[in-house]
Amino acid sequence: MSTREAIARLYLIINRLRTQQSSFKEIYEYLEFESDLQGYDYTISKRTFQRDIDDIRALYDLDIQYNSSSRKYYIAEENQSYGSDRKLEAFDIFNIFKVSDQLGEYIQFEKRKQQGTENLFGIIQAIKNKRKIEFTYNKFNQNEESLRLIEPYIVKEFRNRWYVFGKDNEDCEVKNFALDRISALVITDMEFKKSDTLNIDEYFRNSFGIYIPEDKTIYEVILAFDPLQGKYIKSLPLHESQEVLIDNESEFRIKLRIYLTYDFCMEILSFGDRVKVIRPNELTQQIKEILFGAWDLYENS
Repeated sequence: MSTREAIARLYLIINRLRTQQSSFKEIYEYLEFESDLQGYDYTISKRTFQRDIDDIRALYDLDIQYNSSSRKYYIAEENQSYGSDRKLEAFDIFNIFKVSDQLGEYIQFEKRKQQGTENLFGIIQAIKNKRKIEFTYNKFNQNEESLRLIEPYIVKEFRNRWYVFGKDNEDCEVKNFALDRISALVITDMEFKKSDTLNIDEYFRNSFGIYIPEDKTIYEVILAFDPLQGKYIKSLPLHESQEVLIDNESEFRIKLRIYLTYDFCMEILSFGDRVKVIRPNELTQQIKEILFGAWDLYENS
């Protein structure tokens, strides 16, 4: 059996168990059906299936368990990490890309420039091995490139962009750098020791996106949405601190503990007239200023 068939078989097993618990017989019949459909041989013995369970756990962080009462296998969701969800999502998309040429009339991908992910693996290796990285950086608000040397701590995704966070050797400040503006990346031989006082999870806990305000003031934000928009906010929370205060036929109200940043204001404005800031007053004023500024642009047009 080829490596391609083995990897595809793992994916088929996962897909089957994502949708329904199944006995080994049902899984075998499913693999047999897919073999006939795709022209490959995905059928396996029970012994090989047990090895596949171990491989799935190692590759995807998915724990497949056996229910002795129903005699069926299932994915233990309480042990499933967020990272494993993203791995499966990426694999789903990868498989779509493989057949996108044949399905052009059914699938339309967003057209966008490369996100700098060609440097992602190298940066992660530098973080893991505590090696400083050097690169040329092009800021949008500057006309010239600059050479940077940083201690990389973590990579973070926000709004379809990837960023690396680390301490800039020039001023010893923790900053973010967008991967799509990085070029000529070099993983140096210079080692660094990460500060014991910097907790990355805590660093971002009250942020929306990637920016941290200088004063680091945390606000209790209360937002009121109309019921329809509330369904979307409930299914995809704005922030990990989100707490539902009201959820009825006339209003969906939430509370957040968060920094007030421009990105957060833009997120609120994206909901238009379907959201109202209840408090704090500081956020209300920021939203008003942006709206009045937009009004001035169109007032005489």
